[in-house]
Amino acid sequence: MTSIANLQRIPPQKLSELILAEVEGKGETDPSFAVIDVRDDDHIGGHIRGSQNIPSRLIDAMMPTLVRQLKDKKTVVFHCALSQQRGPSAALKYVRERERMLPGLGHLKVNETRHGEEGGEGKKEDQEVYVLDRGFVGWQEVYGTDERLTEAYRKELWADGYWG
Repeated sequence: MTSIANLQRIPPQKLSELILAEVEGKGETDPSFAVIDVRDDDHIGGHIRGSQNIPSRLIDAMMPTLVRQLKDKKTVVFHCALSQQRGPSAALKYVRERERMLPGLGHLKVNETRHGEEGGEGKKEDQEVYVLDRGFVGWQEVYGTDERLTEAYRKELWADGYWG
């Protein structure tokens, strides 16, 4: 059974590579991945390019819609500010709701390996679900000013250590 402990983590570098490969390869039309940002009032000062903000307080109500919207995506990444509670909790709810609603689609790739590491392979998976390591706080430290990867970034908010 899937739990928070066995959700995969994706490092910011791997997510940035995924985003850039899609943008440079075919533009931003219908990417094969989705980034779901579950920050609430702390969704200020920037966000990952193309991410969808669904505040954690609304995630339960939105989950069936989200499962339907993302069913054909190869990769789904969840995050919050630090990816310690809201992001992993939303990812787990998504995995469980997806298994409940779409049992015939195959298995999700959710195990203890990290994106790009060996192991956890075997059966071909139709969707990979990840939690972004260190959340948006970690992301903005490296990619905040990179306009190819981050939108609406306000460096002054992060320079003072504000993140919610």
